[in-house]
Amino acid sequence: MNFLKRAFWSMKAKKGKTLLQLVVFTVICVFVLSGLTIQSAAKASSELARQELGGSVTLQVDREAAMEKQQSEQSESDGPPQFTSTPISLDDAESIAALDHVKSYNYSVSASANAEDFDIIESSTSTDSSDTESEQAPGGDQGRGGMVQADLTVNGTLTSDEADSFSDGEAEIVDGRGIEESDAGSNVAVIEQTLAEENDLAIGDTINISAASDEDTTQELEIIGIYETSSAGSDQAMNFSFLNPYNTIYVPYTAANTLKGEDYTDTVESVTYQMDDAENIDAFIAAAEKTDVDFDVYQLDANDDLYQQMVGPIENVASFAKNIVYLVTIAGAIILALIVMLSIRERKYEMGVLMAIGEKKWKLAGQFITEIFVIAIVAVGLSSIFGNPIANVLGNQLLDQQTTASAETASTSMQQGPGGGGMMGGGGPGQAVSDAFSQPSEAISSLNINVTWENILILGGIGLAVAIIAALIPSISILRLQPKNILTKQE
Repeated sequence: MNFLKRAFWSMKAKKGKTLLQLVVFTVICVFVLSGLTIQSAAKASSELARQELGGSVTLQVDREAAMEKQQSEQSESDGPPQFTSTPISLDDAESIAALDHVKSYNYSVSASANAEDFDIIESSTSTDSSDTESEQAPGGDQGRGGMVQADLTVNGTLTSDEADSFSDGEAEIVDGRGIEESDAGSNVAVIEQTLAEENDLAIGDTINISAASDEDTTQELEIIGIYETSSAGSDQAMNFSFLNPYNTIYVPYTAANTLKGEDYTDTVESVTYQMDDAENIDAFIAAAEKTDVDFDVYQLDANDDLYQQMVGPIENVASFAKNIVYLVTIAGAIILALIVMLSIRERKYEMGVLMAIGEKKWKLAGQFITEIFVIAIVAVGLSSIFGNPIANVLGNQLLDQQTTASAETASTSMQQGPGGGGMMGGGGPGQAVSDAFSQPSEAISSLNINVTWENILILGGIGLAVAIIAALIPSISILRLQPKNILTKQE
């Protein structure tokens, strides 16, 4: 009888111990397979998120450098400090836009204006405030430290679809169309639905506005679109009309520059470059820094918060799953080794007899390995059946916990960070953080966890390694003995 037959008859004769080993091995395989499938699902979700969100990089004035320059100039003169913002030339903006990995880009110019022939949406205390003090509006004459009175926030853009409020889903076109690249140089506008209804304005009508810093600079704008916003505005919007989200209008960046003055012709305040893949942000920034753009004045900021917030919980789950694989594999090998060791010690007399009649030691070790290997094959098969539902429950529960923890962290940061009024009527920085997190939270509500053949093959390799280790290590302690010693010491 060869060692393969002996292994079969031994397993059949000792059904209880065989069943115990099978249960232990199956549990090990189920958890290892769950960890492997969760890792695969997390990796696939991360790659999908990276490709869909892409991330963005913003070119804007380096305010820290500008402040240092301002303080230096202040120390050399007795006059008051004057903060000046250097606009970005279109040539610089386009030179960076021509680099690799740029999927799309958008210009941003912020200005302030007063309504000439229509009524704005009054804030609750804006009327009283305007009687006693001026409202500090975005754009206009701030570069010279001026305080200007304004009714409207004018957002100049290359395409409104890529403006923050529209891309975030906070605003959407309900009539007409948005600002397009071909509108550059045209006097057209997209206004909010409430403002349009208040003044009985429709597509094709015209409105007149004047620059907040120079009432002689006026514009007649044709309404080409009407949008609806879900923003409630910031707390400051209660005091200042131009911060009321209903009083925000979108125009081509060229029209906004006209309101700001001749010095802003063919310039923009900031440029947002959408990446084809968030993984390429660092490479893009490195390439941009080699262009002729003066990065002593400007800076590139990576805006991959959405991507990081989306993949953060996923990466935590993947890391936890990886630890499960390592810990269960190591602990399982130890537990199985102890079970097999106890089994082999009970069979010491059997081994002594077989070695006494001339059976080779490697065949005895092969018998034990065969027994545990057969159990491993059955355990892998069972785990492939039960592993997928268990992995789904475990993976999504872990993801829910990580997402909740990340949401609480984001909420805490939002409360501790600077709040208050944003200049765009979008609810301020705190609202932006909250809105940014709410989007990826929905996107990662579950993982698509499925057992693949690759997972089963990896599990098979791990199971084979565990089986060999669990059988071979205990066998060595017995096989090093001589048959005579085993038989004479048998009680």
